[in-house]
Amino acid sequence: MADIPPAALRLRLDRSALADNWTALDTMSGGASAGAAVKADAYGLGVEHAVPALLGAGAREFFVAHWSEVVSVARFVAPGSISVLHGPGSGAEAAYARILGVMPVINSLAQARIWLENGGGPCHLMVDTGINRLGLSLHELGDPVLASLDIDMLMSHLASADEDSDLNRLQLERFRGVVALVAHRRRSLANSAGIALGSQYHFDATRPGLSLYGGIPRGELDGAIRQVAYPQAAVLQRRTIAPGDSVGYNATFTAARETELAVVSLGYADGFLRPRGPGGWFEWEGIRLPILGKVSMDMIVVDAGAAPEIREGDWLEVPFSLPEISASSGISQYELLTTLGHRFERTAI
Repeated sequence: MADIPPAALRLRLDRSALADNWTALDTMSGGASAGAAVKADAYGLGVEHAVPALLGAGAREFFVAHWSEVVSVARFVAPGSISVLHGPGSGAEAAYARILGVMPVINSLAQARIWLENGGGPCHLMVDTGINRLGLSLHELGDPVLASLDIDMLMSHLASADEDSDLNRLQLERFRGVVALVAHRRRSLANSAGIALGSQYHFDATRPGLSLYGGIPRGELDGAIRQVAYPQAAVLQRRTIAPGDSVGYNATFTAARETELAVVSLGYADGFLRPRGPGGWFEWEGIRLPILGKVSMDMIVVDAGAAPEIREGDWLEVPFSLPEISASSGISQYELLTTLGHRFERTAI
């Protein structure tokens, strides 16, 4: 079988920045220990790159969402250090957790019964304090089935930690009220943004995710968190268009003069969604090349007039400062990361 040709997309990952981000978040967590959310293939950057870097920095507790994500993380860490946030929805999932030694997060009375009916063992318990996603409702905490659980970590999740919301304080008060109702060994409330809210939100363990990978959900994290991912895209073709010629779907750009273009191998199939087009640019040796017309599924056209030396196969830098791109495009920092797709060749730098 013939070798696969080199990719036309590259994602360079700064492992030292990732490690430094965990260290910064762990330090900000004070007496609490910071874990690491590595769900969604480490927020799109690749478990095989992220987990070893996080492990080397000192992370010892890893969180995934789906049971299918356990295997990729368990290549690098003991299964006992992995927690599955979606919990056991069936006997098969409970059995899988027991066989591997994975820690399930119990999110409902039904999951508690499934866990106990399949042998039980240590688990975490998620309580909903205001986000109304997964987690037991406060009125369910008196159910006798909970007394049979061996709860390691009592958990909740903040809904609005990225903003100065009264809901943050309300959830904190509710969580404090919960801790006396359920026997447990540890407590955890704060995500990345929650860490920045202050020590009262830290408890025994924090669960950073977004900020590990360069996201800055609150201003307090600015300067402490470094960019991790650096996408690059190859030029597929150069071409010249005449005055009056248009570019791309729906002809939203029309040239007022003869214009040198470069067609770039990147599109919304790679997480570069159309809202990033207007006012956007790529860079080549520090020169900004403005995006022209609409982003398409696999290609973007840029004005290459300022860089006549560019040729097919040259690599353009794709700006990826998460807070800046989010602010200009309206796309959340989470979405920018997790929609990157699988066509990038991921390499550590």
